[in-house]
Amino acid sequence: MSTDRDKKVFVDRFLGELLEHNAGIFAGAGLSIPAGYVNWKSLIKPLADELGIDIEAETDLISLAQFHVNDNGRHRLNQEILDQLGKSSDPTENHRILARLPIETYWTTNYDKLIEKSLEQAGKLPDVKYTVNQLATTRKGRDAVVYKMHGDVDHADSAVITKDDYERYFIDKGPYVNALSGDLVSKTFLFLGFSLSDPNIDYILSRIRISFKEHQRQHYCIFKLVERKDCSNDEQYQHESIRQGLLIKDLQRFNIKTILVNDYHEITDILKTLELRYRKNTVFLSGSAHDFTPWNREDVERFLCSLGEILVDKGFKVASGVGLGIGNAFITGVIRKVYEKPGLRIADYAILRPFPQHIENAGERADTWSAYRRDLIGRAGIAIFFMGNKDIDGKPALAGGVEEEFRIAEEMNLSVLPIGASGWMAKELWDRVMASWEKYYPASTDELRESFQKLGEDVDTLNQLLSRIIETLELIFKE
Repeated sequence: MSTDRDKKVFVDRFLGELLEHNAGIFAGAGLSIPAGYVNWKSLIKPLADELGIDIEAETDLISLAQFHVNDNGRHRLNQEILDQLGKSSDPTENHRILARLPIETYWTTNYDKLIEKSLEQAGKLPDVKYTVNQLATTRKGRDAVVYKMHGDVDHADSAVITKDDYERYFIDKGPYVNALSGDLVSKTFLFLGFSLSDPNIDYILSRIRISFKEHQRQHYCIFKLVERKDCSNDEQYQHESIRQGLLIKDLQRFNIKTILVNDYHEITDILKTLELRYRKNTVFLSGSAHDFTPWNREDVERFLCSLGEILVDKGFKVASGVGLGIGNAFITGVIRKVYEKPGLRIADYAILRPFPQHIENAGERADTWSAYRRDLIGRAGIAIFFMGNKDIDGKPALAGGVEEEFRIAEEMNLSVLPIGASGWMAKELWDRVMASWEKYYPASTDELRESFQKLGEDVDTLNQLLSRIIETLELIFKE
């Protein structure tokens, strides 16, 4: 059984690959089953019944599909694929989490459309490949490539499922073998819902192992631990347990590390942790200032410029709606630091979204700004709140927009970081967090609470806040 440490090490390492855009997903039938689709055995069962074969006693499902085609032709098999997998179904939570992550490469043996649908729902454009000719074309503006190496449900007649299909795979679909081999060499894959017993995958992994020997790239898979309750009798349980242990050991030949979980919901928990850790790499800045008291405008702008520079220097990505009196200086620091470092790109370190101003209807403007805030804040994992005031009839007042952004950040489970020492709305929000610390930072360390406390203490100069903010950010990132 994998320990919490094993899971943490996986999250740490796979997160690093995500940040470098080197991560890939290989999805098997197990990823789609919670959405209401069948596994391969259930798909073939009606055909086995027609042949008079007990599906539970059969392990070679590829041959079983071939036997049915031999007796009945391909049409009946095609119809079964369409009937079982052609129904529309919503992506699972696991699909949705993966779609939100910066994963640009998906491989699957599934025929369903859940991966591409989840990407579209996440606002991404998938480039789906299920024929050889499609490999030679590129969908303009694509965000991810989905390789359906065994075909698509809408083209069941060409789905790879029988022994004939597998025997001809390297002739009919050889370019897929080359493409997958290249991705397995250059990217770190997470295998989900996959038994890793597919002959095509085994052949490709074997080729890579022979070519690279001990220099193979590290990959990961997640299996549910075989338990007695999953088996009909003690003999089956013993057989499945021994087989799982042997498979895990065999996968080490291909440098595939296995993470074992007791229950399938733990896979979702691991993916949620991965997403939260990824989002924490992006810091959202909320704030506005019409009145810069107790400082002056120049001091505040220098401070924000320095904060932007330091965040980029520390490897954080920043997001900002360019708040009044706050955003421009912050953005200047971010851009300045990016341009100082050769090879860095603005898009990799900044999400800058000025709020749309020219919406005359007040109700429409409020609705648009609220949706805009949610989209921007949802891309971050940590939210900093600074100052927060606006002008109402010539007098400074607390900024309601900053409070709304705080509420949205709460809803989206961001780590909230009001800079109480900056006063105004940020001070009220800092007081709110300190009064309900366990709500906002459950099971946090004393070190984090002490660091957060300092953010509300008065300072002589704004620059004194810089080290305190960075210290607190780094402690949150480690949580």
